[in-house]
Amino acid sequence: MQSKSNRTGIGIALGAVLGAAAGVWAGHVAIWLGIGIAIGMVLGATIRRKETLCPECIEIHRAHEVKNLRQQAKS
Repeated sequence: MQSKSNRTGIGIALGAVLGAAAGVWAGHVAIWLGIGIAIGMVLGATIRRKETLCPECIEIHRAHEVKNLRQQAKS
């Protein structure tokens, strides 16, 4: 599993590449490079991998859900 900082780093790198390409195309590399890095940071920070839960974790989560539902029913 990738760490959050690793995903952010990948997002920054991709954003820098896309921003540089857009900057060359538009003629303003510095501006588009900064925009690309900012967008890459946001995308890298928000991308989530689907976590695979082990059977024990699934059972614990189910127990918590049942407990929460019972507490809500009492109130």
